[in-house]
Amino acid sequence: MARLSKKQKEARAKVDSKSLYSLADASSLVKEVTTTKFDASVDLAIRLGVDPKKANQMVRGVVTLPHGTGKTLKVLALVTPDKEADAKEAGADYIGLDEYLQKIKDGWTDFDVIVTMPSVMGKLGPLGRVLGPRGLMPNPKTGTVTMEIKKAVADVKGGKIDFKVDKNGIVHASIGKASFESTKIQENANELLKTIQKLKPTTIKGTYIKSISMSSTMSPGIGIENKMA
Repeated sequence: MARLSKKQKEARAKVDSKSLYSLADASSLVKEVTTTKFDASVDLAIRLGVDPKKANQMVRGVVTLPHGTGKTLKVLALVTPDKEADAKEAGADYIGLDEYLQKIKDGWTDFDVIVTMPSVMGKLGPLGRVLGPRGLMPNPKTGTVTMEIKKAVADVKGGKIDFKVDKNGIVHASIGKASFESTKIQENANELLKTIQKLKPTTIKGTYIKSISMSSTMSPGIGIENKMA
């Protein structure tokens, strides 16, 4: 096991692992316990009382964080020529179709999100083995397969993220950077939690949100009070 640095030990000492903090306190504390030299990402891990193997308990959605993620996402717009101007105006980094499909087939994945049109999805199917494992396959449920290309690209650039519960029943999502003001971290986290609460499957009878933890890159996790119903 790797030895902890002096700063990491000091950071761990500031977090009471047996206590649960308010969202406001956790948002301030996560800044204090971040020891990286770079601007670390701040993440939430929400453990849900669902069985992801059951289709009616799969929790997946999108949320627009009020202050963005702090990360500039590279957007690939796979569109027909008539939609290229819309994609460009909204700020897409790469715009085109067949040439980019070939690049992806050859292994290129230097982008974060694909925005495309329903008519193009048939061409993306054969690339599922490349895009799927990396979480890059566009999906109508996340708003990345649409005829409203301009809006979709602008949403992604503006801080919209998609999330999905993993096989262990946990939603992991980046909600900002350690350089953010604590109030912005808190407001981003609150928006994500409210969205997840709204997606509660009707088949869940017990506790839905079991635990919430906030952390930054390489920081200790900070347990958060669950005030959701």
